Amino acid sequence: MSFRDKLCSIQKKNNSLLCIGLDPELNRLPAFLQNNNNALFAFNKAIIDATSDLVCAYKPNMAFYEALGANGLKQLEDTISYLKEKHPDLPVILDGKRGDIGNTARLYAQMAFSYFNADALTVNPYLGLDSLEPFLKYQDKFIFVLVRTSNPGAKDFQDYLVGQEKLYQKIAVKLKSLSNDSQIGIVVGATYPEELKELRKLLPQTVFLIPGLGTQNGDIEKTIQYGIDRRAEGIVINVSRTIIYASDKDDFGQKAREEATKFRHLINKYRR
Repeated sequence: MSFRDKLCSIQKKNNSLLCIGLDPELNRLPAFLQNNNNALFAFNKAIIDATSDLVCAYKPNMAFYEALGANGLKQLEDTISYLKEKHPDLPVILDGKRGDIGNTARLYAQMAFSYFNADALTVNPYLGLDSLEPFLKYQDKFIFVLVRTSNPGAKDFQDYLVGQEKLYQKIAVKLKSLSNDSQIGIVVGATYPEELKELRKLLPQTVFLIPGLGTQNGDIEKTIQYGIDRRAEGIVINVSRTIIYASDKDDFGQKAREEATKFRHLINKYRR
């Protein structure tokens, strides 16, 4: 099953456009987990078990695992394996923001799709369209291309004028020329709602991965109204810290569920 089919199916089943970012930082985990050699996996498992019926995807960011070296990467592998075994209908978006020349990109693609068995990967388009080609050879997989990121410094380069267009607009136009919505989506931050509205008009059928709600204080109403496609779908709203760190006690799973429930309700409220 393709990523888009899998995503569409679970969004309907769970009535959810919410994605939870599995970004565990060891010193922010509940104290009783911190001495556990598999603390990240234990934390992730509890979050997954508490929220799997409320979401349309999970998105582990590789940095939080790479920072712990081989053990961290093993816990990332264990997290994805657990999802594949227990919740095979839930897509896994690996957040690596990879981008390099074709031969190196080929190995990044192999890492994400063959080794970790992720369903999708975030990628950086800075090296050009040929740097995306190795990822697209995995026809049942998907990439989310960085276009308009959620951080305040996004404007430093993404707003740079290239002729009459800003750089992020130029990237979106280039992606539109590929006519490959079955394998290519974009990342656009909830913190830039007007740009989100503009990009939806340009890319009416493309899936948008949207960070920036929760801790980054993106506008949830505008994000939904401007981001959804004509079927009231087409977006994956990622929330990480606000949900996974809802409690630092042994009730963290239940508190994460409560926060995820709130976000799903709000998203669906503005989706209608």
